[in-house]
Amino acid sequence: MANRLKDEQSPYLRQHANNPVDWYPWCDEAFLRAKDEDKLIFLSIGYSACHWCHVMERESFENEEIAKILNDNFISIKVDKEERPDIDRHFQEVFITMNGRAGGWPLSIFMTHKKVPVYSAVYIPAESKYGMIGFAQLLQSLSKKYKKSRYELLQKGNDVLRFLEPKKSIKATKIDETLQDRLINQINTLFDKKNGGFSQAPKFPHSSTLKASIELYMLNGGSELKRVVEYSLDMMTKGGLYDHIDGGFCRYSTDSVWLIPHFEKMTYDNALMAEVLIYAGRRFKNQKYLNLAYQTIDFMLEKMSKNGLFFSASDADSKEGEGYYFTYDYDEVIEALKEVGVKHPKELANRLGITPSGNFEGRNIVRLDSIEYINDPQIKKAFQVLKEMRNKREYPSIDKKVITSWNSMMIKTLFVASRADSKYLKKAQKSLKALNEKMRDGVKLYHSALIDKEPKIDGFLEDYAYYCDMLIEGYRSTLDETLLIDAMNLCNEAIKRFYANGKWRISDGEFKDFEQDTDTSYPSSVAVMIDAMLSIRSLADDVYEKFIYRTLEIHSYDLMRQPISRPLLAMCAIRYQKEDIIVKAKEEKLSPLIPKIDICSYPWIYPKTTLSDTIEVCSNSSCFMSAKSIDEVIKRWCKN
Repeated sequence: MANRLKDEQSPYLRQHANNPVDWYPWCDEAFLRAKDEDKLIFLSIGYSACHWCHVMERESFENEEIAKILNDNFISIKVDKEERPDIDRHFQEVFITMNGRAGGWPLSIFMTHKKVPVYSAVYIPAESKYGMIGFAQLLQSLSKKYKKSRYELLQKGNDVLRFLEPKKSIKATKIDETLQDRLINQINTLFDKKNGGFSQAPKFPHSSTLKASIELYMLNGGSELKRVVEYSLDMMTKGGLYDHIDGGFCRYSTDSVWLIPHFEKMTYDNALMAEVLIYAGRRFKNQKYLNLAYQTIDFMLEKMSKNGLFFSASDADSKEGEGYYFTYDYDEVIEALKEVGVKHPKELANRLGITPSGNFEGRNIVRLDSIEYINDPQIKKAFQVLKEMRNKREYPSIDKKVITSWNSMMIKTLFVASRADSKYLKKAQKSLKALNEKMRDGVKLYHSALIDKEPKIDGFLEDYAYYCDMLIEGYRSTLDETLLIDAMNLCNEAIKRFYANGKWRISDGEFKDFEQDTDTSYPSSVAVMIDAMLSIRSLADDVYEKFIYRTLEIHSYDLMRQPISRPLLAMCAIRYQKEDIIVKAKEEKLSPLIPKIDICSYPWIYPKTTLSDTIEVCSNSSCFMSAKSIDEVIKRWCKN
């Protein structure tokens, strides 16, 4: 018999609708029942493409005995973290405070009806293993402790909540020209010289850091930053994290060499990595990166979109097991290559990283020894054969939820791509129109909805930030001034709803936690909003000056101490410093001659004196950004 989740929109919640667990969605009824029955609440947070979420469901939530323990002793709530990022963010902070390390998914929280946490974990095995207590044993232990030693549990939980209360602001630190050097030094220090990227296993793409590295290279030159970007992209795209057959990036690699991913593909990763590849291709004059970007975008358009809108994620798991759709049996590949007339199929398979023993649980992930081989005719032929083999398989489950912020990222990337290949412009405009119609009502944005359902969840800060960012990119590509005006209107609404004296709240609803300034899976909403305001300041109006200044001031201590954790906000601070030189030069010396220029944003055209004339960026932007004084700006501008 289906539980209450059967009536929810979220595909993730509906995946659990037939569990024997008596699930509630996040609602007042669940908390009232927990109060009336004096029971702890078990909160489980995950998302549809999460591999370990599926594992915990199979092991525990479909287990009749475990479900009975849960139903008898707890009130169980299931949350889709993509649908409610505010709830997820709050309880991720609870987990960090209780455990002293970062959390993840599935996130498992035990708390009172007043939301006082008493225990937190991520994946919990059904039976004790991996040095972890089994789920059934944990449930019985917590239930007994809550009945017999409640005071101790609640005392610890209240200590956690007190720790999470907003702290007094640290004294502001002067943001000076050493910020650039600190960021560059930290990028070079954390760069994995052997495998590329900026961490050890598990390895994430860190698109924000790569983009900042390109930007810093354009400002300062130097071969080190260029190598950081090129080597990282080359290693990431050899195969594994990057899927050469369908195109697109998986969420992260479980190993240090980018070979074995969790195979889920997220819209935000593919939007951001395609954008980085385009910037790298244009700045380094490397067609290889542009082609990889186009393949990534085309994957999103082919598999992950409908009517101009983009779905949130595709699953890692197939019916046959994790990664089955994406991997190959050695013998079937050899036979398929023989059928199309390949003379030396074993040799070609070996070049694709396909061997009898396999590189993933006896099967094979396609992997090239060098990304340069992608232009080899034999490799291209093999890719086509492997593509046809996949077409006979069932594609993994797709979460057909439309998320405003993630769609904004993808549409922005389409606009960026359109300046390298004009065929993407109409696609960007079509998607923008579709997003406007589905997820917007005046200056009100909604956060998420199924592709064929009406939205119900109000927009969060990230939706407004990324929407503004996308509109500004649309303006750069089309010079349609209504898009710039639109961005300003949404910016004003975001300030009204989320801004609080230099800090920005993730939501104006139940969980009013302040948004972090660090870039995680995707750039901080705070940084994206400030970046958008800087663009409006340059292109149209300096009305947002005080919001930019105060936000940077609030975050100045962490910016100067550890810019590598917040690369986009660091680049905003650098941009703010440099643009001040331009603004002062305009006001003091050559007001009619120096154009409004939007620095550090990678357009290939800029608005000039009026908003309809254009100039090429390549001859002017980097020379302005490296200038250290007003006189130098004037001198360089006049020379150009």
